[in-house]
Amino acid sequence: MRVRHDWLGSKFAAVSRSGYYKWRKSRQAKSERRQKEHELESHLLAIHRVYPYFGYLQMTVALHREELGVNHTKVYRVMKQLRFCSVIRRKRRFFGKQASVVNPNRLERQFQASSPRTKLVTDITYIRAGEQFVYLSVIQDLYNNEILDGHLSERNDLALVHETLDRFCQHTDLSGVLLHSSQGFQ
Repeated sequence: MRVRHDWLGSKFAAVSRSGYYKWRKSRQAKSERRQKEHELESHLLAIHRVYPYFGYLQMTVALHREELGVNHTKVYRVMKQLRFCSVIRRKRRFFGKQASVVNPNRLERQFQASSPRTKLVTDITYIRAGEQFVYLSVIQDLYNNEILDGHLSERNDLALVHETLDRFCQHTDLSGVLLHSSQGFQ
C-alpha cells in the first residue's frame, strides 16, 4: 500500500485524515478568495479613478458591464474597506433661462370630436434604435384617431415640435382647430 507524502504530516500531528484534507482545502479556498478580492479591488480602483462620483450601486453596474458578476453588498463592503466615497454632484436648479408658459386646458378631457380636424392633440414619444433613442413627434386627430403628421429627430427639443407643427401647417388650414398638448418641457 502506497502512502501519500502530504498525509504523513497529519499522522504526526494526531489529526484525522478527513480533518487534514478539509484544512488543506480551506487554505486553498482562502487564497483563491483573496486573489478574487484583490482582482475586484483593482477593478474598483480603475473605475473609481475614471468615475469618482459612483456609489456602490453604480459601481456594481459598471462591474457587470465588465462581465464581473459581483453582488452589490460585496461591492459596498470592499468600497468601504478601500474608503471610497461617492462624490455628491451639485444639483442643477433649472435647465433653461426662459420661464415656462402654461396655457389653459381648453380640451378639458373631452377626447371625442364630432367632425374631422376640429380637435387635434400632439405629443412626443421615444423609440429605441439600437443603442440610442430617436424621438417621434406626432399630431393626431381625435375624430378618428388618425395620425395627421409626424417628425423624427435624434434630439428631444423644441425644434422637433416646431418642425412637426410647421410641416403640418404648410398643407392644412387651422381656422377653428383646437390643438392640445401635454405641455412638456418643449
